[in-house]
Amino acid sequence: MPIFVTPFARLDLIRQPEQQAEPLQAFDAADEYLLNHLHAQGLPAAARVLVLNDNFGALAASLAGHARVTSSGDSHLGLLGLQANLARNHLPADAVSFVPASATALGPFDRVLIRVPKTLALLEEQLIRLHGQLAPDARVIAAGMVKHLPRAAGDLLEKYIGPVQASLAVKKARLLLATPADKPAPVSPYPTRYRLDQPAIELLNHANVFCREDLDIGTRAFLPHLPKHLSRMHVADLGCGNGVLAIVYALGSPQAELTLVDESYMAVQSARENWRAALGERPVQIRAGDGLAEQPADSLDLVLCNPPFHQQQVVGDFLAWRMFQQARAALVKGGELWLVGNRHLGYHGKLKRLFRGVEQVAATPKFVVLKAIK
Repeated sequence: MPIFVTPFARLDLIRQPEQQAEPLQAFDAADEYLLNHLHAQGLPAAARVLVLNDNFGALAASLAGHARVTSSGDSHLGLLGLQANLARNHLPADAVSFVPASATALGPFDRVLIRVPKTLALLEEQLIRLHGQLAPDARVIAAGMVKHLPRAAGDLLEKYIGPVQASLAVKKARLLLATPADKPAPVSPYPTRYRLDQPAIELLNHANVFCREDLDIGTRAFLPHLPKHLSRMHVADLGCGNGVLAIVYALGSPQAELTLVDESYMAVQSARENWRAALGERPVQIRAGDGLAEQPADSLDLVLCNPPFHQQQVVGDFLAWRMFQQARAALVKGGELWLVGNRHLGYHGKLKRLFRGVEQVAATPKFVVLKAIK
């Protein structure tokens, strides 16, 4: 396992969720470049440091004990990674404070270290929330691998923070150094909203929600085929996003008891607000979590899922396969997993390895809707 070495610390780091023979590191050259630059510039012992979008805690854990560190991001798996890596390296659990991206980290901060996220809307919202949270002479440093660092990231830093200087590339990583300037209080364009015709509901979407401007085409293919039940059912929307699958199902199944889970705090925030708008005070459980890892075994009758095929910049079916395993464990015997997926991902064959029956419910040229029976 590679060791992450910087002037601040020497750390043994792991990714979340853990998998055997993990092919990827929990840090990269952009993390290393950012910390080397921070050390070269000097970090006062009492400095307050805000770390944004620290994938698995490499930055925050490195700075633990060197400054007062607050970490903020939109990934619950990122939080689990931070907690695991603090413990793994014998660092106090309270060495880093964590604020979910659905809330605002309160400054003033002397240094802000940003890993540029895949979704630039998330970066924009985070920069907007920095207004009024920077100490005098604060420095804002964003980092990313060159291939994942769009010009628009620098434009956003310039718009909301101040003049930006791009560093030279080192090990295919680059820094964007922003000098804070006096700017008027910005108005956030988030959350966004769109309407569905069937059923007639409006959906609100915070900045990091997948397909924020319109219903994604996979869900659009899934909605007409959602099952309906008149009996009391225990149902989970796994990877719920803005909650649309659960809400539409609940409208057609008035006795069902729903649990909505997503690893994105902004998705959970959106789902809560959308559920309340569509279903009022109808009881529901909505939480940020590592899928159904916390769900008791044999406790669900139905799981609905539109699984992701990427984690940050990494594309693959590892997370989907893990969600299928979690669903099987949580379902009662005879319980069903209903999902939508791209045809080319071959979920039908994968599900057959876990479930006793797999049926194709519907298909479009691009998507299939599948039902797997435990």
